[in-house]
Amino acid sequence: MKRIVISEEAQADIRAIPQPVAMNILTAIHRLAETGAGRVKTLQNKDGEKRLRVGDYRVRFTEERPDTLRIHTVKNRKDACR
Repeated sequence: MKRIVISEEAQADIRAIPQPVAMNILTAIHRLAETGAGRVKTLQNKDGEKRLRVGDYRVRFTEERPDTLRIHTVKNRKDACR
């Protein structure tokens, strides 16, 4: 299992989301760290950043070293690319 590091900004983003949705997002992040499963796409022109799609939310992250996921932001899809 990969280690998960969540930035201050991502923590604030998760706190602002309704609890049932936030739990789905955290479950998806955990599943990604354990198995690599999830709707992941590499972002263009973002230095190795990827995004995980969870319903209407997008989790931007990078994989650091082979054993660490660094979560940068968790945004609604309408705000994620702005």
